[in-house]
Amino acid sequence: MKETGNILFSGVGGQGILLASEVTAYSLLGAGYDVKKSEVHGMAQRGGSVTAQLRFGKKVYSPLIEPGCADILMAFEMMEASRYAEYLHKDTKVIVNTQKILPPAVATGQMAYPDDVLANLRELGITVVEVDAFEIAKQVGEPKTANVVMVGAMSAFLPVDPKNYIQVIETRVKEQFRDVNLKAFEAGRNASK
Repeated sequence: MKETGNILFSGVGGQGILLASEVTAYSLLGAGYDVKKSEVHGMAQRGGSVTAQLRFGKKVYSPLIEPGCADILMAFEMMEASRYAEYLHKDTKVIVNTQKILPPAVATGQMAYPDDVLANLRELGITVVEVDAFEIAKQVGEPKTANVVMVGAMSAFLPVDPKNYIQVIETRVKEQFRDVNLKAFEAGRNASK
C-alpha cells in the first residue's frame, strides 16, 4: 500500500457493514496507524445502500475517499461492488460477497439483476476476490457473521497482524457471539488465500 490506505465498504442495510468497518478501524489503530472513518446509513433500515469510508496511514486528515482512490473495495453484495466502480483504480482489490440481495425494482419485476457483475469488474483489470461469506458464515454456525467473514477475507490484504483483529473481536463483540465471530474471521481469512 501507499503512504495512506483507502478502504470503501459497501452493501445494504442489515449486513453488518458498520461493525465490519469498526473492527477494521480498531485493528488498524492497534497496529499503530492513524485512522479516520465516515459512515453513510441512508435508508439502511429498508435495505438501502450503506457505505463506510476508512482511511489509514502515518497521519490521515480526512476519512473521505476521492473517486479513483480506493485501494480496497469491500462489497457485501455483488451489485454494490459495481455501484462504486468510480472509486476503483488499476491496483484496487475488490473483495466481494457473492450473495445477491434484490433491490426493490428487481424484486417487483421492474428490472433484472445483471448476470455479469463480476465479469464487468474483471474487465476493468482489477483483482476481484469472490467470497461466499453467507455460506461460510452458515458453516461456522451463525449466518449473521458474514460481515466478519468478509473482514477476515480482507485482512489478508492489509499490513496488520491477525492478532490485532482477534483482540478487537474479543473486546468489541458481545460475549455470547464472540467465539462464532472468531471462527468466522478465521474462515474468511482462509477463504481469501
